[in-house]
Amino acid sequence: QVQLVESGGGLVQPGESLRLSCAVSGPGMTFRLYTMGWFRQTPGKQREMVAHIRSNGSARYADFVRGRFTVSRDNAKSMMYLQMSNINAEDTATYYCNTYPASVEYWGQGTQVTVSS
Repeated sequence: QVQLVESGGGLVQPGESLRLSCAVSGPGMTFRLYTMGWFRQTPGKQREMVAHIRSNGSARYADFVRGRFTVSRDNAKSMMYLQMSNINAEDTATYYCNTYPASVEYWGQGTQVTVSS
């Protein structure tokens, strides 16, 4: 059974940085072959794509994070990361990793990022 586990969230102040991690495990998914994505959701809103990264490392970002967030991956470790910089209050959300496009069966619990001064 494939599992995607997000970690690294927490409470931060505006302007600070945070690094999220996504660990992928289990048979049935060869991580290095998949485009992976970070998504986020706040209560009452639809989940939205934050960034996605191809197996070769090329990445795309949503306009609201471009220049502040950086997505990376380690195919050997089946890990994906999201380096968040210059965080602002609008970044408060639960962050999820998944394939891109997302697969329904791979949604995990997410990791909460709360931005507050």
